[in-house]
Amino acid sequence: MGSTLIEKIWRRHEVAVLPDGASLLYIDRVLLHERTGSIALKSLAEAGRVVHAPDQALVCMDHIIDTFPGRTDQTLMPGGTAFIQETRASARAAGIEVLDIGDPRQGIVHVASPELGVAQPGVTLVCPDSHTCTQGALGALAWGIGSSDAEHALATQTLVVRKPRMMRVRFEGAPTAGVTAKDMILHLIGRHGASGGAGHAVEFSGPAVEALSIEARMTLCNMAVEFAAWTGIIAPDAKTIAYVEGRPFAPTRAQWPAALADWADLHSDSDAVFDTEIVIDAADIAPTLTWGVSPQHALPVTGMTPDPVAQEDATVRAAMERALAYMGLEAGQALEGLPIDAAFIGSCTNSRLSDLRAAAAILKGRKVAPGVRAVCVPGSTQVKAAAEAEGLDGVFRDAGFEWREAGCSMCFFAGGEHFSSQQRVVTTTNRNFENRQGPGVRSHLASPATVAASAIAGAIADPRKLGAA
Repeated sequence: MGSTLIEKIWRRHEVAVLPDGASLLYIDRVLLHERTGSIALKSLAEAGRVVHAPDQALVCMDHIIDTFPGRTDQTLMPGGTAFIQETRASARAAGIEVLDIGDPRQGIVHVASPELGVAQPGVTLVCPDSHTCTQGALGALAWGIGSSDAEHALATQTLVVRKPRMMRVRFEGAPTAGVTAKDMILHLIGRHGASGGAGHAVEFSGPAVEALSIEARMTLCNMAVEFAAWTGIIAPDAKTIAYVEGRPFAPTRAQWPAALADWADLHSDSDAVFDTEIVIDAADIAPTLTWGVSPQHALPVTGMTPDPVAQEDATVRAAMERALAYMGLEAGQALEGLPIDAAFIGSCTNSRLSDLRAAAAILKGRKVAPGVRAVCVPGSTQVKAAAEAEGLDGVFRDAGFEWREAGCSMCFFAGGEHFSSQQRVVTTTNRNFENRQGPGVRSHLASPATVAASAIAGAIADPRKLGAA
C-alpha cells in the first residue's frame, strides 16, 4: 500500500514513536509574531532555557502593529506597544531574526514566510497562529500551535504530535469565469460544514487545484483550519519549484540539485489510501460569500438566506436564528443587492499581489459608492512595493480606498482597529465570527473581486457583472 504526501513527510521527521502512539517530530522551522511570540520567548528565558536553533526561527511583526503610514511602536491595542517591544527584545536576545517595522521584508507571517522562501516543500513548520496551514500550499507540513508548544519547539526543535487521519479533497473539472480559490474553499465549507475536516489533515488535489497559482493555493490552504482540519497541503509541482527557486531562504544554486532530488517523491502514491475522500465539481461553484457568523454559512452571491424553520435539529435551528439576528437578516433574503457600509481587502487569506491585481481590475476607472468605507492592506511590505511599482495603489486610491502599510489590520479586533457596531462589511478575511472585526460588526467573507465589486455597488454584488475573470 502506498503512502500519502503527509505520511511521507511525517516519516522523514519522526524521531520516535512514544508509548501512547504519538510521534516525536523534528521541527524544521518555528515562526513567531508579536501577539504570541513574546509569551513563548519570555517563558523560555525565565526557565533558563535557550533557543536550540535560532537560525531556524523567525519573528514577524504583523498582528498588533497598526497599518497607518508613518507607524511606530505605538498601537491602538491597549498594551500593544509592550507586546511589540518585548517580542523584539526577547527575539534579539535569543538570536532570532526579526522582520520588524520598517524592514522591507516585514509582513503577515503567512505571507512573508513563503515569499522569502522560508516555507519549502517537505519541511515541518509551526507557528502559534491557526492559519499556519497557509504554507501547506508549497508542500510544507505546516500547522498552528499554542505558546507552550512554541516554547517546546524553540527549546528542543521537536514536538509531540498525534498523527491525524488523512483526507483528500479533489476539485475536478474547471471553475467558470469569476470563480476563485476563495470561492472554492467557501463552497467546500458551506457544503460539508465547519467541522467537516475535524481530526484530518487535508490534501487538496485535482485539475482545478493544479490550475491554481501558488498564491491562490495559499488561499485554499489558509482556510483548511476553518474546515476544522489539522492542516491543509498541496503536492509540490513545477509551479512550486519555480516559485521557491531564488528566494532568500531557498536552497542555494549549489544546493538546488539535491533539493530537487529530495522533493521528487513529495506526492501521494497512486495506491495511497485516504480515510476520507471528497470530490467537488469545480463547474458547480459560483462566486460565494457568507451570510452568517461561520464560514459554513456560505452561499452563492445569487443565493438567498436559509430558513431555520426547515431545520429539524433544534440546535442547528437555534444557531441559524441567532446568526440571522446578529447579521440583521431575515430568512429568504437575497444577498445580492444587500447594502453595505464597508469593504476590506487584506489578511493572510487574500492580500497577495495577485489578490490586489484582481481587485484593481474591477476598481479601475470606477469609484467606491458614497458612504462606503473601503480599506486595502497589503499582506507584506514586498507586496505593497510591487503593487506600487505597477500603479495598483493609484487604482485603489482613485477608486476611494485607503491604502495602508502591511499587517493583519482589521482582520480581527485584537489589533485595536475595528469597524463600527452593526456595520455590514464585505471582507476578504477568513473568519466571520461575531465581533471578529469589531463589536457587533457584520462580516461577509468573499473574494477580492467580490469585495471590490460590492464596494463600487454599495451593496453585495456579483463580480461577474463587472467583468471578473
